[in-house]
Amino acid sequence: MQPPPERTAPDAENAPPTGPGPGRTLGQEAAGGGAPGDARATGSPSAEGSSVPGPRTGAAKAGRVTLRSDLRASWPDGLVALAITAALSALIWARINSRASSTATVMPFMADDPEAFLLYFLSQAFGWSALLWAWITVVLGLLLSGPRPARLPLSGPRLERLHRTTSLNTIALIAAHALLFAAELIRHNDAAWYGAAWTAFVETFVPGGYESGTGRIAIPVGQAALYLAIPLGLLFYIRHRIGPKTWRVLHRFVLVVYVLSVWHTLLYGTNVWYDGWFRTSVWLLQIPIAALFLARLLSPARRSERLPALAAVPGGGKPLWTARAAGRAAAAAVLVVLVAILVTGRDGGREEPPADTTSTHNHD
Repeated sequence: MQPPPERTAPDAENAPPTGPGPGRTLGQEAAGGGAPGDARATGSPSAEGSSVPGPRTGAAKAGRVTLRSDLRASWPDGLVALAITAALSALIWARINSRASSTATVMPFMADDPEAFLLYFLSQAFGWSALLWAWITVVLGLLLSGPRPARLPLSGPRLERLHRTTSLNTIALIAAHALLFAAELIRHNDAAWYGAAWTAFVETFVPGGYESGTGRIAIPVGQAALYLAIPLGLLFYIRHRIGPKTWRVLHRFVLVVYVLSVWHTLLYGTNVWYDGWFRTSVWLLQIPIAALFLARLLSPARRSERLPALAAVPGGGKPLWTARAAGRAAAAAVLVVLVAILVTGRDGGREEPPADTTSTHNHD
């Protein structure tokens, strides 16, 4: 979940190789098509006007974006994420204790003894924080790759760094959500610890391993989000090895990770199990995503992705133009559907509790 190529040079991979411009790090230059440390990024003009390799200075090394540097920079929004997770955990517990949450209907045994399921509530809180941080990451990415508002509280480079750090924290929050869910399964399993740990591992991390009700679909969807988020988020740091074009193609699948996360939440988030304001608020958050995605398709930062440029591509221009136009129509349709859900408060999901709300993990 990393930033797209530098907005100020949307077609850098098609331009003649140059050194990094003012204010651009070597890492950002690599995203535009050059590799850090090569002659095009660090060279100096020769007498003939070409670039020759120059010495790798300490400043150049320091300017390159690395996983280590982003991990160091990620702690401020990481602390904010933990604070929000703690608040959400308290809110979830209070709603369960007062039986205001859908969870009390889906799994009434938890409402009877909420203190015994604190790990589950904490897992839910991390899941909600992960979804919120994924939302922030996608919004930042769309702001960077589409038409950017004239006034933003952060500059482009700072937005890019925040986009990267929220991406890393999203991965951490998803992992914590899954691990706490596994810990909850272990805690309420009467088998020997190694047997309970193995069962929890299979049910939490192996596709098809969870065989209870809605979880047969919802858990694999969440697993897919986790297993895609990790490589897609970390590929940014080796984009100079796989090539910027390959990285950009793979990076677009980040939106798929976000869609899977929302799908997992609506399917398995017992807090939003039935229609109501809490579930509708989840849909409300998707409207900015859809609007920004449509704006990104209508006016992408990269000139080579705009419809006139696609139409001018020799040979394959028409299919590319058609695909881009179809994407615009689909994004507009999704936006209309989201507004309809928000207005009606109905999304075609569960409207009332089923007759049988028992769970295979009911440990009464």
